[in-house]
Amino acid sequence: MSSIEIRPLTRTDGTQKMLADLLIGTVAAGGSVSFMHPLAPEMAAAFWNRSLHAAARGERAVLGAWNGEALVGTVTLLLDCPPNQPHRAEIAKLMTRLDYRGKGIATRLMEAAEAVALEKGRTLLVLDTAKEEGASGLYEKLGFTLAGEIPDYALKPHGGLTGTLIYWKRVGRTR
Repeated sequence: MSSIEIRPLTRTDGTQKMLADLLIGTVAAGGSVSFMHPLAPEMAAAFWNRSLHAAARGERAVLGAWNGEALVGTVTLLLDCPPNQPHRAEIAKLMTRLDYRGKGIATRLMEAAEAVALEKGRTLLVLDTAKEEGASGLYEKLGFTLAGEIPDYALKPHGGLTGTLIYWKRVGRTR
């Protein structure tokens, strides 16, 4: 979708509300993004409040995909790594609104996150995704390598355990 614009998000009431709605919708649809269904709006808003404050401190980058005034997707790049890992970042909370899935938005968000990682001097990206109904196909298509699986890692949003798949990707030049 050429009308989609990817840009860093900052804390505004409108953006935080749209992020909370996106998170609630993702969890309701079974997305394994660390929360259980039903997700209270206050809990979703509090999560994004903390996340956007961390972004303001430079500890992460929260990117949004916009279709006009509508936030239709997001991804977070975690940058606050231990001192012995200044070359690494972690991809988290990749979400696309249900009615925008299958249109390349997640790919564009991941490409933007990779560009930010390179700007920040990060040459190794890691991420995890649920074994069941996760985005492993997308990550593999984008060049991520499967490191392995941890069984029974987390509860699915509607109950029951799922494993997690751990992925990594080198970007830019290696150190």
